[in-house]
Amino acid sequence: MALVSAPAGAGEAPRPLIAYAARIAGDGARTRIVIDFDRKPDFTLHYTADPNRIVIDVPETDFGFGEHDLAATGLFGEIRYGRMGEGASRIVMTAKKQARAVLAEVQSNGEGKGFRLVIDCELVTPEAYVAILNKQQWTGSEKVVGGKTDRPNRETVDKKPADGFVVAVDAGHGGIDAGAKGVSTRTEEKVITLEFARTLVERLNREKGIHAFLTRDKDEFISLSERVVIARQRGAQLFISLHADTLKQKDIRGATVYTISDKASDALAASLAERENLSDGIAGIEITDEPAEVTDILLDLTRRETQAFSIRMAETVLESFEGQIGLINNPLRHAGFRVLQAPDVPSVLLELGFLSNPRDEALLTDPEWREKVAERLAEAVGKYMESAGIARGG
Repeated sequence: MALVSAPAGAGEAPRPLIAYAARIAGDGARTRIVIDFDRKPDFTLHYTADPNRIVIDVPETDFGFGEHDLAATGLFGEIRYGRMGEGASRIVMTAKKQARAVLAEVQSNGEGKGFRLVIDCELVTPEAYVAILNKQQWTGSEKVVGGKTDRPNRETVDKKPADGFVVAVDAGHGGIDAGAKGVSTRTEEKVITLEFARTLVERLNREKGIHAFLTRDKDEFISLSERVVIARQRGAQLFISLHADTLKQKDIRGATVYTISDKASDALAASLAERENLSDGIAGIEITDEPAEVTDILLDLTRRETQAFSIRMAETVLESFEGQIGLINNPLRHAGFRVLQAPDVPSVLLELGFLSNPRDEALLTDPEWREKVAERLAEAVGKYMESAGIARGG
C-alpha cells in the first residue's frame, strides 16, 4: 500500500510527517542512522559541544516507530526525538566522543514507498570538532524548520486578562523531552504531567473566582524560560509546575513541594533541580545564563514578597495533602529550579510522586487518584487566596 497520501487542502495546516521505521547500527568509530518517512522531509543538521551532540531539525513529525528501534549504540550514548513546537520536530543524538556526519541525505524508497533520511557518522579529533563548531555559525536558538525553539505564546500578548484569580498550570517536560519513565509500565513523565495538568485545570475552573490555564496543552517541547513568559503574558497570579521524577532509591515515594532558592535545602533537592534544569539542553538548546536584571530595591522587595507567597502556597498544599495524599519525608524543600524564576509570580513545583517506585507509579497512572489530588490542590488554592487576602470575584 502506498505511503504517500493527498496533501492538506487549501488553508489547512500541513499534516505532520510520519516517521514509521528507524534503525541504527555501528561501532565506536562509525555509526549509521536510517529513519523512514511517509513523505520527503526537509532537514537541517547542526552540532553542539559540552555535551557533543548532532542536532537534526525536521518539519513536525509523528514518530511511530518502536522505542528500541533507535536505541543509542555505537558512537551515541543517547538519542532523543520529538516535537519542538508548532510545525517542528527535532532529533538529538548525544555522542560519547566528538563525531561528525560524513553523509546526511534524503533518499527515495521507491515510488509510493516514502523516503529515508540517512545519516552516516564517524569519530573525529577534538581539533576537527572545534573547527566544525566554529564554521557552522549556529547557537541552538535559531528557527527550526516550520517553527522555533523559543516562540512567542500562542495567545496574543494584548489579550484581555481573565476574570478572577489566574493560575498557570505547567505540565513538566513534553515533546523531545520525555522526562522520567515508569519502572513497570514505562509510562513517560511528560504523559503523566499533561494528564494530571488537564485534570487540575478542569477542577480549578469549577471554583468560583478562579481561572486556570495550561502552559502546554499537547505533547510539545516548551523551553523553561518560555513557560515563565507564557504565565506572565497571561497574567498568572500563581504558577504550579508538575513533575514525577525517578530516583535511584526505589523505596522513596510520596509527593514533595518545592520553592525556589539559590541554595538547595538538601542533596535530593539539588539533584532534582539539576536534572530538571537540563530540559533545554536535552532538546539541543544551548543553556546560557539569564541576562542580569537591573538591581534596585523595588525589584528586590518584589522578589522577597513573591518568595514569601510561594512558601505560603507550598505550606497550604502540604496542609491539604496531610492525611490524604502520601508525602515524602520533609516534603517542603527548595532548590534553584529555573522554571520557578518569575520575580513577580508566586511559584511552586510539585513532584506528584516518583515513577521509580512501583506503588507511586500505579497511583500516578490512576485517574481516580488524579481527581483526588486535584481536589486537594483546588482546596489549597482556595485557602491560599484567603490567607493572601484575595477576594473571590466572578
